[in-house]
Parts: sequence; structure tokens; C-alpha cells
Amino acid sequence: MKRSILRGSIFALFVSAVMLVWGCGSKQKEYKYYISYVDNEQTQTVQVGYEPQNASVDGLISEFLKQLATDTDTVDYVKAIPEGVSIRSWEVAQDCLNLDFDSEYEKLDSITEILCRLAVVRTMTQIEGIESVSFTVLGKPLVDSLGVAVGGMTIDSFVENPGEQINSFQNATIDLYFSNQKGDGLVKERQEVYYNSNISMEKLVMEHLMAGPKGKNARKTIPDETKLINVAVVDGSCYVNLDENFRNQNYEIQEQVVIYSIVDSLSSLGNIDRVQISINGDTSGNYRDDYELSQMYRPDYRLVDFDNDTEITEDTHSDDGKKDK
Repeated sequence: MKRSILRGSIFALFVSAVMLVWGCGSKQKEYKYYISYVDNEQTQTVQVGYEPQNASVDGLISEFLKQLATDTDTVDYVKAIPEGVSIRSWEVAQDCLNLDFDSEYEKLDSITEILCRLAVVRTMTQIEGIESVSFTVLGKPLVDSLGVAVGGMTIDSFVENPGEQINSFQNATIDLYFSNQKGDGLVKERQEVYYNSNISMEKLVMEHLMAGPKGKNARKTIPDETKLINVAVVDGSCYVNLDENFRNQNYEIQEQVVIYSIVDSLSSLGNIDRVQISINGDTSGNYRDDYELSQMYRPDYRLVDFDNDTEITEDTHSDDGKKDK
């Protein structure tokens, strides 16, 4: 089943971008079960305590699936299974819960689909006897961008920041790639930054890349007023969702310079080896003439003039503190 938004055979979602939130207060009633939701900015999952009416395995599965698809009564988070997406059937085989979705699942954008998976797996694997969850669409196994079946997902498929790091600040050194003055190549600027640990490293990189260079020998590549809607990493693939201002072109900077400014900067983190860029969640069409938004782009440092590297020490906090063939 071929589609660009089905991602990750066994994936790690770094939940600086998809953090676990345990309700609204430091001391709350403890629950045996939690239902996972998605925050209204689509950047993280939210767990809310829940007392089920059923006690049997089948009863809990049916009840939890219903809750995952039920609208919430708050503006802070939304249901994990989006509107219009339905589960056609489910079955348990050898401790694995298989959920068969309708065709609307294929229309989910990358980040919505990832968050849906995360919330569903976290919720359903709480049930005794359910060790993993697998997804199918119209009876066909969910596959990644290379056509490999995702298979059963467990809690261990997700790597998250420990809760005690929330609201703490730390520093890091990041490598950013900006345009040179001519607009036909890249220069690397190494920045030492302080940031709130709530923010993921990929978001940190994108924020500083969008802010532009600190040195004098470089130019920003992302158009002014562009907003980062969200960014997530799945099994080495990074999905960057920018708003429509990204289409505002500065033709003094070549299109490949813009693309690889983003790709090379994110890839420098080490856990990312390919990047897809979308505009308002849409991956159809091209960026300018030659670069298809539906493609995953791998880092390419041939545009970089390493003789003009710059190193910047920054003392401010972040506000949040070639194609794959």
C-alpha cells in the first residue's frame, strides 16, 4: 500500500515534540487506566485518568476504542482518532491487538497519523494481555515509506523525555546551515544555545534556523513571517510542517539552498537521516520548480563552504524556551 504518510516500522518519537502530560496539577487522583488524547497544537499526547465500566478484556478494548474516537469537552486536547476515521474491526491474536481502519486513515497527514498511533498504542497496551498493537487499512498492513510493514507496536517503540526534566533549562550546541551571501551555497554556523527542555531538539533547530544567522557572512533561507506548525521525528524521518508563508520566495537564494538548509541542519542532530517538508500539512506539488514536497530528502553537504564556518555563543533562551530513491 503506497502512501507517503504511512511512516515507521519501529519508530522512536522523541517526545520533546510529543510529551506525556499527566493532567492539571502536581497532585492528582491516581488511576489504573488513562486515555491518551492529542493536544490542540498537535505537538504532544495528553493522558487523562479514566474509570472504565467494563472489566473483561473485550469490554475494555471496545470501551477504550470508543473513548479514543469521542470528542472531548475541553479546548486543551482533542480525540486521538480524528473525525471521519473509523475502525472497521479489531481482533486479538497472540497478545497483539490488530485494528483495521477504513480508507480515511490513509488521508491523515504525517504528524496527525503519528500522534494517532502513539495515543492508541499507549491506551490499548494498558489492558492486561495486550502487549502490542498493529494497524491495517482495509485489511492491508500499515507500511512505511519504503513499503516495509510497520508490524506490532509496543510502549518500547516510543522514546520519551523523563517527566522530571519538564520546565528545566539546559544548553546545547547546534549546527545550522544558512545561505552564503550570493545565495548559491551554504555556510555552517555553530550556535551554543540555552533552551527549555520541554522543546524538542528538532523544534529548537527549526526555530533558530527560522530566526536567521547571527554571523555576518550568512543569510537566512526561510522567508520572514513563516511559522512552524509542528515537527516530529519517526524512525530517522523528520516531518516539518510550515505555514503558507514558506511559499514567499526570495529568488536571490537558490531553491536547493533553501531545501538543504533545512535538511542539513536537522540531519546534524544525528537521529535524523531524511526530511520531508509540508505546507499546512500538504505534501502535494513542488517547492518552486524542482523539489517535490512529497519526497524525503537526505542530507547533502556539497553546497557547504566549510572554510567559512562560524561559531556563536548565545545567552538567550528559546521562546519555548537528494531525494530518497
